[in-house]
Order: sequence, then C-alpha cells, then structure tokens
Amino acid sequence: MKQIYQDALEALNNHQVIAFPTETVFGLGVFYDDEEAYNLLNQVKRRREDKPYTMMLSDVEDIFKYADINSKYLPVIKKYMPGSLTILVKCKDNVPGYVTHNTGVLGLRIPANKEALDLLKYVKKPLLVPSANRRDEKPALNGIEVKNIFQDEIKVVVPGQTCQGQPSTIIDLTGDEIKLIRKGPISLEELNLVLN
Repeated sequence: MKQIYQDALEALNNHQVIAFPTETVFGLGVFYDDEEAYNLLNQVKRRREDKPYTMMLSDVEDIFKYADINSKYLPVIKKYMPGSLTILVKCKDNVPGYVTHNTGVLGLRIPANKEALDLLKYVKKPLLVPSANRRDEKPALNGIEVKNIFQDEIKVVVPGQTCQGQPSTIIDLTGDEIKLIRKGPISLEELNLVLN
C-alpha cells in the first residue's frame, strides 16, 4: 500500500484529486490549503457553490489546531471520533476563507477506516473530502464505481472497502446545544446521552 500512498501524495502535491475509502462511502480528496485543487474538485463534483467540503483529519488532537470548540462537547468528540461523525465548529485563522465559504464554520471528521487514516497520516496534512459522486447522484462504494463515474479525472484511487454506504451524521457544535444537521449512523439521542 505504501506505493499507492506515495502516488496519492504526489498527485495531491500536483493539485490533483484522489479517491479513497472511508467507513461510510468512498471519498474524494485534495489538500485543504490548495485553492487550485479545490477549484478542480468543484468541477469534478459539479458542486453547487454554496456547499463547503468537510475537512478530514487523522487525529483528535489535530481538531484543536484548526477549530475552537466549547469544552463541554469534548466527551462527544472523545467517544465518536474517529468514526461516522462530522462536527461543524468555529474555525481558526489558519483555515483559508474559501474552505468555509467565509462563514468561519468548518466541518471536521476523523474516519475510522484504516486506509483513510493511514493515508491521512502518510500525507501529513488535512484533506477536503466530499463523497465520491457527481452532484445529486449516489456515492461510490468501491474503486471500480469511482473509475466508472470519474474516468481519468481522478488521478489515484486508493483501494479498499467501505462498510455501511451511509454518509456520516453531521452535528453543529457552534452553539449552546447539539444541532442535528444530517441523520446518519449516530443518533442525536446517543450524542445527548454522552453529554448528560
């Protein structure tokens, strides 16, 4: 796998889009601070301009490099990250404005999938990661589907298997209570139980 990760790193350094498995669906990825690659990702996805991408990290400690979080939410982060949870948080100044569409709110996720985590550790930088699909179409669940959808627009596809095919739960942690933004494998009841 090391050669694949090396190929992926090379593609990322050349402002290209890669694909890799997460525990939910296959994802596409570019370096979070590469605006040229970000614009290419928008083209490849045929993405609406008003939808920011999730930033994927390899480690819980990294969250605090990029985000300011109310300490009362730490039990939720410790229990469910890595995992099928995306948190919306207030970002720090080291996150480029285009990443949040100048809202100052960032989506963060740490995948539980081994290939995704190993890749993130190997490239040593967060990735912006949407699901591997065109706008309004179903996400790819394996490398063959990725190649069928995107042909040669994706330079490197890391092999591996997704498990559930259901996108992550998204919650908003910018206010005084957890707000559910998108239903997923982790319920709001479970999250609130951890807080209380």
